[in-house]
Amino acid sequence: MAGLLFGLMPVLKYAGPHLAVALRGSGRTLSHSRERHRARNSLVVLQVALALMLLIGAGLMIRTFQALRSTEPGFARPDEVQMMRISIPETQVNEPERVMRTQNEMLDKLAAIGGVKSVAFSSGAPLENFNSNDVVFAEDKQYSVGQIPPIRRFRFVSPGFFQTTGTPLIAGRDFTWTDLYEKRHVAIVSENMAREMWGDSRSALGKRIREGMRDPWREIVGVAANVYDEGVQQDAPAFVYWPAIMDTFWADPVHVTRGGVFLIRTNRAATESFLAEAKKAIWSINPNQPVFLVRTLKDVYDLSMARTSFTLVMLAIASVMALVLSIVGIYGVIAYAVSQRTREIGIRIALGAQPGGLKRMFLRHGLLLAGVGATLGITAAIGATRLMSSMLFRITALDPTTYAAVSVLLITAAALASYLPARRATRVDPGEALRIE
Repeated sequence: MAGLLFGLMPVLKYAGPHLAVALRGSGRTLSHSRERHRARNSLVVLQVALALMLLIGAGLMIRTFQALRSTEPGFARPDEVQMMRISIPETQVNEPERVMRTQNEMLDKLAAIGGVKSVAFSSGAPLENFNSNDVVFAEDKQYSVGQIPPIRRFRFVSPGFFQTTGTPLIAGRDFTWTDLYEKRHVAIVSENMAREMWGDSRSALGKRIREGMRDPWREIVGVAANVYDEGVQQDAPAFVYWPAIMDTFWADPVHVTRGGVFLIRTNRAATESFLAEAKKAIWSINPNQPVFLVRTLKDVYDLSMARTSFTLVMLAIASVMALVLSIVGIYGVIAYAVSQRTREIGIRIALGAQPGGLKRMFLRHGLLLAGVGATLGITAAIGATRLMSSMLFRITALDPTTYAAVSVLLITAAALASYLPARRATRVDPGEALRIE
């Protein structure tokens, strides 16, 4: 469509007879009309403006990507955390306690594999999107009639979960297997929930919370660091970590996490030999146990960054292409101007013009085109980049660093594109130039 549009414009314009123009075109000193110069210059200005706008968009995404990568997600060295999901239905194991024992035995087998540093079981891993959310009551908070407490994110975990994911415990302690098997009324909360409700992490220890009005109060024994469970570009949700098995929860006399994920920290993660050993360890307890969604925590982390990465790559490709086109356009305009003004340049040199003055004359022309294009591009970018605001992280759509860096890059490229043909102009032989028809 673009080829047809821009190809037909001159065809339609000059298809008819233009006898007078043709007769005037035979003059030796005739250069292209002002209209053609204006059209050519206008296209270059638009190319520069488009390049600047796309480069600013790519620059903002690069800055966003850097900010995302530098943000601690709430877990450490995700490439070392192997994840394998299982599910134990009631038709296979009915008793909740037996479900927990089976999972514990599988964890013991996994921990015995060479190179394994720690293991854990959970209803979901960070960023995995296997989430539960519900209200949480605090014993020391007053709720008026009809008032609903804030909704928190739940995660049901075994001992060792925080050590395996690399999530620091800010205060207190982790769960123990005694807590789980004796169904002690304990809980762990995230740092942002502790600060929101009790001012700081230490103050949350010893406080008691529960999910339902008829549930027993459960004492907070630990406070864990915040985890960006929806991607680091989103605020970290407030978490409550419950034991993987407990009594009187969600109307169940005994609530157990039947479907969940094994997390295994090892430097052998994702290797074929380790995966084969891990599956063999699970199947040694239950040979009919399905194992699925086998991946590392880094796979999930990279997936959470996919949208930003894809946008960054697409904008980078488009902006580089636009930058190359604008450089070629400026070079072409200046080079053509030099070729059209060869006689003039020869006369100037014969009359004593200095090479530096000739270079500056053509450089000014190129930089003027780039300057006008840059001004238009910045104006367009101010409006266009606002549409990207939802994709930016810790920077604004009007980030001055990005705008300044991109403008300097484009002006430098324009200066280089103008300098090459300008330098050629200073090498014109006056004698040859004056003989050119």
